[in-house]
Amino acid sequence: MPTLCKPSVMVPEYVVTMEETLDFAEQIHAGKPQLSLALRLIRNTGVRKRHIVQPLDQALRHPGFEERNRVYEIESKRRCPEVIEQALANAAVTAEDIDAIIYVSCTGFLMPSLTAWLINTMGFRFDTRQIPIAQLGCAAGGAAINRAQEFCLAHPRSNVLIVSCELCSLCYQPDDDSIGALLSDGLFGDAVAAAVVRGEGGTGVALQRNASYLIPGTEEWISYAVRATGFHFQLDRRVPGTMEPLAPVLRGLAADFGWDVRGLGFYIVHAGGPRILDDLAKFLDVDREMFRHSWATLTEYGNIASAVVLDAMRRLFDEDPPEPGATGVIAGFGPGITAEMALGRWTVDPAASPDGARLHAVAPRLR
Repeated sequence: MPTLCKPSVMVPEYVVTMEETLDFAEQIHAGKPQLSLALRLIRNTGVRKRHIVQPLDQALRHPGFEERNRVYEIESKRRCPEVIEQALANAAVTAEDIDAIIYVSCTGFLMPSLTAWLINTMGFRFDTRQIPIAQLGCAAGGAAINRAQEFCLAHPRSNVLIVSCELCSLCYQPDDDSIGALLSDGLFGDAVAAAVVRGEGGTGVALQRNASYLIPGTEEWISYAVRATGFHFQLDRRVPGTMEPLAPVLRGLAADFGWDVRGLGFYIVHAGGPRILDDLAKFLDVDREMFRHSWATLTEYGNIASAVVLDAMRRLFDEDPPEPGATGVIAGFGPGITAEMALGRWTVDPAASPDGARLHAVAPRLR
């Protein structure tokens, strides 16, 4: 059974607190009728601090789309390798053991994908499959896990590396007063994350089943308007209410597998905002505390897009790993409105020591 191993996560060194966010919002929107709305939206995010790749005063300037994308390329190449090396070590595999790389990001554009650069510079085999995912937004973290599971099932004994690079601060639009832009001013943060799904062995979540669901008629509720200044985040007021129709889908996925979604051992869900987490707990009839890892990500890092589910999973590993056999769910939500969901069971690799040292050869790889 494919197993999602412990993720590695890095957040940049520049920190923006809630207080700083409110201060710059008051300066930028001074005298504008939407100022009170902007401040209220930011306060209600529940985000205490975020991390960004540039100092705040630099991030608040808009040098143009071309320059921002250049910064995206530089920063992604600077920050991804260390995170990837740690993820490989967490899974007790090497670059040569990886058969496919799934790269997810919605905050910059490169062609060829960063996967080509990674293969050329980090020792991955030249026959490694490249699977870039660019347009699923925050749902892409869940989608990457699901596509990795499917790859491993289609190609037994293979290993898949997932890389998420979300530099949301590079999408900041100082002159945009739309609801989506005002909310994103205080919600989104930057992060790089990576994890390995092993086709055999590994400690983590043995992936059992996955599903996707798109809420009909909501494709315009979360979107980018691509303009000369880059990506403008657009958000419909109805998005926070989408957990009510999605909860029955999650409940049905678990029930079809013989599980009761109310009684699982762990819940790793996308922290899009406080209402998303509160509503999902309410409609699934699950204690709010069960979403503590997602809450921690939101509070400490903000919404880090596709990296949220990987960071919440990392916290599960670090803080209170479940007992072997414990059941759980992973869910990412994003544009579409799309939900990417997976069921899994906690497993411990009997061939690995407690510190994760590699004690046996990795199984033969797909060629």
